Amino acid sequence: MPGMPAFSWTLANSILIISLSALISKLLLQAVVGWYLRRRASSRKITILARVKLEEAQYQLSASQSPKTDDGEWEKVEKHTAGSAKNGGEADDEWEGTIGFFHPFCNAGGGGERVLWAAIKATQKRWPKAVCCVYTGDHEAGKYEILQRVQNRFNIELHPPTVVFLYLSTRHYVLSSTWPHFTLLGQSLGSIVLAFDAFSLLVPDIFIDTMGYAFVLAFSKFCFPKIPTGAYVHYPTISTDMLGSLATSPALGKGLNAGTGKGLRGFLKKRYWHVFANLYSRVGGSVDIVMTNSSWTASHIRTLWGPVRTKRRKPHAVSVVFPPCAVDDIINAIPLNAESEAKREPTVLYIAQFRPEKNHSLLLRSFARFLKSQSGLRKREEEPGLPKLILIGSVRDASDATRVYELRLLAHELHLTPNHITFITDASFPTILSHLAAASVGANCMWNEHFGIGVVEYQAAGLIPVVNDSGGPKMDIVIAWEGGETGFKASTEEGYAKCFAQVLGMDGEDRLEMRKRARGRARAFGEEEFEKRWIDEVGRLVEMVAEERK
Repeated sequence: MPGMPAFSWTLANSILIISLSALISKLLLQAVVGWYLRRRASSRKITILARVKLEEAQYQLSASQSPKTDDGEWEKVEKHTAGSAKNGGEADDEWEGTIGFFHPFCNAGGGGERVLWAAIKATQKRWPKAVCCVYTGDHEAGKYEILQRVQNRFNIELHPPTVVFLYLSTRHYVLSSTWPHFTLLGQSLGSIVLAFDAFSLLVPDIFIDTMGYAFVLAFSKFCFPKIPTGAYVHYPTISTDMLGSLATSPALGKGLNAGTGKGLRGFLKKRYWHVFANLYSRVGGSVDIVMTNSSWTASHIRTLWGPVRTKRRKPHAVSVVFPPCAVDDIINAIPLNAESEAKREPTVLYIAQFRPEKNHSLLLRSFARFLKSQSGLRKREEEPGLPKLILIGSVRDASDATRVYELRLLAHELHLTPNHITFITDASFPTILSHLAAASVGANCMWNEHFGIGVVEYQAAGLIPVVNDSGGPKMDIVIAWEGGETGFKASTEEGYAKCFAQVLGMDGEDRLEMRKRARGRARAFGEEEFEKRWIDEVGRLVEMVAEERK
């Protein structure tokens, strides 16, 4: 070019050539990896669809020979966008593609799993011909064993023929024990290995992550740009609250990493987390449809993923889809009146998986402090017996079992005898209902709990919740309702102990009124509302598939 020095011209050409080479290399790698995975999984997809048709025929034959027990169970979800082919409208009822649900721990039995199974149930009811394929690493359980546990644990009955389980062989790459150092990055990179494993088994028409593996969704979009992706985010892998917790005192109970940001090691950890947050933002920006389980989660995801999503011109905003809670089942099973109030016991109930972040130890110490402060508590006619703590939760693996053992040791150290505390693992739904009907207080001790399905279940059952003063329970659930409070919030041992004393010391009528307000608040989180919101969002993914095929 005239007027441009030869050196500058050469440098500009070199940069252009390097950029074009990098772009071409990326497109070639993208095409090769995508082609390889499709080719590897193509025969299995044919086999899967053939098996589904066979199982459907056998199921229908069996059903025709058995008396019908539930006329309404498999009626379609009421159309709430009538006259439109969009968002689950009538025109795409017959859509029969495959939807991949990425949930490597589908048999864990926690709140995240309730979302998965309720989502599949809603999908089956809305698109009965769609095949729901669950990518899981639970090799120890077969299809019908898993579905039976879903029914026992969550009271959710699925249509078996159109549920397919694809067993992953590389799940250990996302275990924290595999990555003792740089755990966040290690698990995220490990999830890409798991994604390669998943797509080697099946490349679906729609791919949805329901467990929080953003890197998996980015890998899907890299290999298969035209396959719509969706995310149901329970909890951001990293957040500004996590970064802030590094500088706080562990005594404040702000997560497992509270107070670890001091010194050189703390400085390096902060830098590492900031770099990871930037990377997390980039991969999350690739997702087509993003659903979050609470206002707290949505706020953080919008902060982290929003700028990248805007830059990539993603048309759909991050939405809040509250998790499905068994509100109606609980309300129908547990009466709430003066007679039931008289039968309730002075029991504190905590329903949560036995995971470290659930902070069971805080509850044990708080309850021990409460008992010590109430050593002269008189037995009252409407509250027979001494106050008791009951812990109910699922045990996923050996580490969870070890954690329960350690909690039992802690209870012994705190002089909490079997008269004071009970541990119940892997309880069935009827067992949980019986304890919800008898207890007085529902506890939650996790800092920044993403939502809190257990807290909603407390409210539906008429328990008065005492929750951590953070996250979803604070922002969405335990809020003022119908002119009064619906529960209490705390963050320290002393705070929880005072709340327990306050609830159990309330006047009977005041306590019953608070229970009724709590139940009223819980109605906002029912399964029907989740179904409608889920179908709205997944309907957009179905529409993307239809648009791509035109």
